[in-house]
Amino acid sequence: MKTNIQQSEILEAQKLWGNAIVKIGQYYRENKDFKKIAENAVGDFYGYDLGPVLFKPTKASEKQFRSTFESAVSYFVGDNTEFPEDKGFALQPWKKVRFENAGVIINSRTAFAMGNYFFTDNNDVETKVEYTFGYRKVKNGKLKINLHHSSLPYQSS
Repeated sequence: MKTNIQQSEILEAQKLWGNAIVKIGQYYRENKDFKKIAENAVGDFYGYDLGPVLFKPTKASEKQFRSTFESAVSYFVGDNTEFPEDKGFALQPWKKVRFENAGVIINSRTAFAMGNYFFTDNNDVETKVEYTFGYRKVKNGKLKINLHHSSLPYQSS
């Protein structure tokens, strides 16, 4: 296993994360177990099992920081009384997610990527969101997110 993170691994992790968001919404539309898919995605992509994760989702303002596995799942699928503002971001549904990195910083087993990601809905309407992801490489060679901050772009009044 290569111990240092490679840029190609970050690009692959971003692609897989986007595909998982799309899959959650697809399962929701098909009346399949979308919550289980969301739990698997949060477990696969985020490092809650390894230590602290700093997660500030795009559409969260009342309880905007999600420091637990359960709070992250709630953001993606909603239906959690602890987080009544969550409507299920991944349930939009989205049909495509693409990343445009403004920059990537790699430091051995950790990395940061910042830029815009774009969520395309079933009407081909694209929503631009600004993001910063921090990654940590784990023993099996996978990257896990330990920092996720995203927000809608600033709108001047």
